[in-house]
Amino acid sequence: MNILRLLPVIFSILLLAAHFYRGGHLLLACGALLSLGLLCIRRPPAVWLMQGLLGAGTAEWITTAVQLAIFRQAQGLPWQRLAFILGMVSLFTLLSTLVFRTAALKDRYHLLPKKP
Repeated sequence: MNILRLLPVIFSILLLAAHFYRGGHLLLACGALLSLGLLCIRRPPAVWLMQGLLGAGTAEWITTAVQLAIFRQAQGLPWQRLAFILGMVSLFTLLSTLVFRTAALKDRYHLLPKKP
């Protein structure tokens, strides 16, 4: 059942990998795909690293949205829909870091404080 809880994280990483692949950054695309292996490591540092990667992915989506919107504005093309869609993708990527706050995933990744 934890796989369902992790679907937002998996989807966010797959979107980032596709974004990097389309941009011709094969190493970043492979790195994004390989980072999914962190979900198999049941330790807090793996969660922290995944959350950091998702935060960096959010920054990448925002940067891309701004660059493309500026480019489309300069060309006199509509840009609002592009900005909205990429804004929602960046928000989804950011919010996917919160799945690790659920009780089941806290237990799986040993994020709960140890009892004395």
